[in-house]
Amino acid sequence: MNRHRLVRRALGGVAVWQVEPWLERGIVHGFSERGGGVSLHPFHGLNLGLHVGDDPAHVLENRRRLCQALGVLPEALVAGEQVHGADVAVVTAAHMGRGAQRAADALPGVDALITREAGPVLLGLFADCVPLLLVDPETPAVGLVHAGWRGTCQGIAARAVEAMARAFGTRPRSCEAVLGPSIGPCCYEVGPEVAERFAGWAESPVQAREGRLYLDLWAANRHLLEAAGVPAANIYTAAMCTRCHSDRFFSYRAAGGHTGRMAAVIGLMGPAGAHAQNWL
Repeated sequence: MNRHRLVRRALGGVAVWQVEPWLERGIVHGFSERGGGVSLHPFHGLNLGLHVGDDPAHVLENRRRLCQALGVLPEALVAGEQVHGADVAVVTAAHMGRGAQRAADALPGVDALITREAGPVLLGLFADCVPLLLVDPETPAVGLVHAGWRGTCQGIAARAVEAMARAFGTRPRSCEAVLGPSIGPCCYEVGPEVAERFAGWAESPVQAREGRLYLDLWAANRHLLEAAGVPAANIYTAAMCTRCHSDRFFSYRAAGGHTGRMAAVIGLMGPAGAHAQNWL
């Protein structure tokens, strides 16, 4: 899927990875890097997570900078609670602002968000888990998935596609998906208790190397998407390991568990997603 490969763009001091054809269709989106923010040690930069112990004022300024770079209003953001489950929420304009300024306001109990409305900008927070963006160009509609090993094991990627089909009439064969920067099979060592959770898969995403077990979340989520009907040619994996590149991305594993969060965002542009120059 070369037409969907990610390109790095520096926007007002903030670096994001984007898919150019999606921009041409009026889809605001991106995967953030950790540079260009105001957070201090141990977060160092553009921490976008309100739940990790950072100064909330720093996080809100970082979110303002990211929104400015993407040309959206901060109050358009909508976040889920991200409980490492597999529940999906249908987002409407009425949800705008949920989780934008306080973590406690996020949509409870969900790790995937979908919408067909212009205005809401879906927000997910990541530090090794897989950020997955979905686009249905026909409806149009978009989705965002937070896929750690627990959500992946529960089939969250497929459940998001199925939810789009139920709610919007999305045809999975028309969907496009991008798996953003996340921990790779090179670094994601797991214990036997995690490996056993994938034992029943037709193609196990667990690899054994030198007596250790490694989980390939990229392969697992590609499998889920294909099983849900998304063509393999429409799925692009960034293949950028956050632990290998912890200077550029936040990595829970690399930091020993105390670190900031990157963002993945996606939304359909509309009046509520006005361009940044209108609110600077």
